[in-house]
Amino acid sequence: MKKFFTVIGGMGSLATESYVHLLNERTPTKNDQDYLDYILVNHATVPDRTAHILDNSKPSFLPPLLEDIKQQSLLKPEFMVMICNTAHYYYKELQAATDIPLIHMPHMAISVMKKKYPNAKKIGLIATKGTIADHVYENEISDAGFEYSLGDQEVQDKVESLIYDDIKIKGEMNDPKYFDILKTMHDKFDCDVIVLGCTELSFAQEKAPDHPYQVIDGQGIIADKSIEFAEKIRRGEKIDFTKIY
Repeated sequence: MKKFFTVIGGMGSLATESYVHLLNERTPTKNDQDYLDYILVNHATVPDRTAHILDNSKPSFLPPLLEDIKQQSLLKPEFMVMICNTAHYYYKELQAATDIPLIHMPHMAISVMKKKYPNAKKIGLIATKGTIADHVYENEISDAGFEYSLGDQEVQDKVESLIYDDIKIKGEMNDPKYFDILKTMHDKFDCDVIVLGCTELSFAQEKAPDHPYQVIDGQGIIADKSIEFAEKIRRGEKIDFTKIY
């Protein structure tokens, strides 16, 4: 297979499945051959990202991801995407291990947000404790020139419960909990745009999009960008991956 890309996923598998569903659903097709060529690495046994970030004595997720990156690099994909926001904690180390462009999902998400909502007054960020602790989205939002809010402990507890208790453990979506989180960030913390800083929250958005709040879904954005890049490559166009954000 030539002119394909690689998806580093499995963190978690339902979120990766959501990305693949969006990828296939949003790709313009008239027949089987119009779908995109890609390799999916569903590495479900990668150690928990948040646990390691909060306590470095816990197993690191860097070695298995480095192994995935190096293995896939041998196959010469055109680019790679990594379907886990929290795993971008080691983005620099992963990109340094390969010459293949690894798209930075949080950076891409905030780049799109800045263009879509240039007049936003305050950005809400909801994510795992690991993503909050590694400041990847906070730094991106600040660098883009926006004020932001993380909510409070009550919001964080609900976010963690939705991600872990409902989606990761039960494999279920809890619409009322998701809507309540968005409503609280909008009404109580005056956030006019809310960034979904976890792919399980992207899964929630895919399953329950019927709400009035403006959200930035990094996984949905990276799905759209995957389609854009893959179709350009299929047409023989060159992409300067240093200028995509």
